[in-house]
Amino acid sequence: MFKRFKALLYTRNREFLRDRSAFGWNILMPVLIIAGFAVAFTGDIGEQFKVGVINQDAATVQSQQFLDYNYIDFYSVESEESALEQAVDKVRHHQVDLLLDAEKQTYWVNTESPNGYLVEKILLGSERSSETGGSELSLALEPSSLYKRQTVTGRQVRYIDWVLPGVLSMNMMFSALFGVGFVIVRYRKNGMLRRLKATPITPFEYLSAQVVSRMILIMCITAVVFYGTHIFVDFVMNGSHVLLFLVFALGTLSMISLSLIIAARVTSEETAGGLLNLFSWPMMFLSGVWFSLEGAAPVMLTIAEFLPLTHVTAAARAVMIDGAGLVDIGYHLLVMAVQSVIFLFIGSWFFKWE
Repeated sequence: MFKRFKALLYTRNREFLRDRSAFGWNILMPVLIIAGFAVAFTGDIGEQFKVGVINQDAATVQSQQFLDYNYIDFYSVESEESALEQAVDKVRHHQVDLLLDAEKQTYWVNTESPNGYLVEKILLGSERSSETGGSELSLALEPSSLYKRQTVTGRQVRYIDWVLPGVLSMNMMFSALFGVGFVIVRYRKNGMLRRLKATPITPFEYLSAQVVSRMILIMCITAVVFYGTHIFVDFVMNGSHVLLFLVFALGTLSMISLSLIIAARVTSEETAGGLLNLFSWPMMFLSGVWFSLEGAAPVMLTIAEFLPLTHVTAAARAVMIDGAGLVDIGYHLLVMAVQSVIFLFIGSWFFKWE
């Protein structure tokens, strides 16, 4: 059994490496995306202010006046301790400009954030406007008699730092879905699987070789892109490299397993391409790759929870930016592991040679 598995694994790796266009594109595409974002977002750009709000339903009169301002993106934050810690971390990393407890009238601001400085001025200006009963907003930053100020500090997380884990995860997704699912369908269409069926090879051995082969290639390519781009981008990496490797390995396994479901019985390359795009494009836009899902519609958040790309991106981002440990990302790892088992079982159950 092991000899057959080894032969399949060797053959699939050689086939991929001989396809130089596919091999080169798997490395070149994420590098070009990262380089593009690094150039595009190097300077300061005008952005809408973003403020997290705790106890928004119980806001005081003064807090509500601030919440009524335009051109500030307010989103709700749960009052639980874990959610509060995550929100404060976002302020620390310049991802959120200010965090406000609308009921207790306490706010958190990063003293090193220019946007945080301006939003704090607006907040305290709304207090002065409320006291005087006027409609004009005063931007004088003076000691507040109503709000309690909490300060944090931390290195700014650039957009390239934030988006990099998502770009790496997205590249893994496309390589996993099209590199396994599309290949199996092509083999079935040209009769290769029919010939393999006549050999002692079992479906489990064949699928296992496909999974392991693609995992090895994806992890090697991801490592090259990760360390190669770090040379000229110098992105944030606060966590463990070993833990990040585990996150990407589990994420790759879950997405390869998903591709096996699509490839289990499909015989047309056109149908396979359509189904793979049907899965990959929603994942790319609903998994927090390009923008934060904070404040998104509840139905979008619910859908995102079922997508493997959501969990690999969130876990990788937590390790790289927040320095999260194994316990902190345990939920995401568990979801990806369970998804991998379920997808592998379904794919193996429905798989057919012809």
